[in-house]
Amino acid sequence: MLDKIGIAKRIAQEVKDGYYVNLGIGIPTLVANYVRDDIEVEFQSENGVLGMGPFPFEGEEDADLINAGKQTITTLPGASFFDSSMSFSMIRGQHVHLTILGAMEVSEEGDIANWKIPGKMVKGMGGAMDLVASAENIIVAMMHTNKAGESKLLKKCSLPLTGVGCVKKIVTNLAVIEITPEGFKLLERAPGISVEAIKKATEGTLIIEGDIPEMIL
Repeated sequence: MLDKIGIAKRIAQEVKDGYYVNLGIGIPTLVANYVRDDIEVEFQSENGVLGMGPFPFEGEEDADLINAGKQTITTLPGASFFDSSMSFSMIRGQHVHLTILGAMEVSEEGDIANWKIPGKMVKGMGGAMDLVASAENIIVAMMHTNKAGESKLLKKCSLPLTGVGCVKKIVTNLAVIEITPEGFKLLERAPGISVEAIKKATEGTLIIEGDIPEMIL
């Protein structure tokens, strides 16, 4: 089973040379720490940063450099800063190659719910709706089940939706899963995790074809 760092390491393998990448709040922000050194990637944050680097070491934080989740960040040589209107023009103009988001629920049809639980106070959706409406490649980083042990990979989402039919791939602490017209297709399993355990933790339709390899991190 993977922890949050393991999920981030696996998703980092999906980042290709020359990509512009937007990282959502939570586990996605860790991905920047594990991208290969031999490729060039530009990380974008919707609060107006292009060229984010890894998180700073303790004691080296700059309170003026933050991402959309208000976490302190570093910047790479050539990084730029701009206002939110330009940032969202970049997102809405489909200039971001890959968006990595957290989620509370994902349906087998690729719907995502990641911004609101009814009855709980939230500050707002932020840039999530723009990202899911504009991005052509969305990967979700999430735990496979909630704290009660209930599946977060569902036939239909029960929470208010952020986007419909937009998710392409999910990386959880148990598996790598692709969204297909037939449902969740199991691509890889986490080290030490059986296919049966993944089936048990997945409410939606799970497609299993042949031997499922373990993730290589």
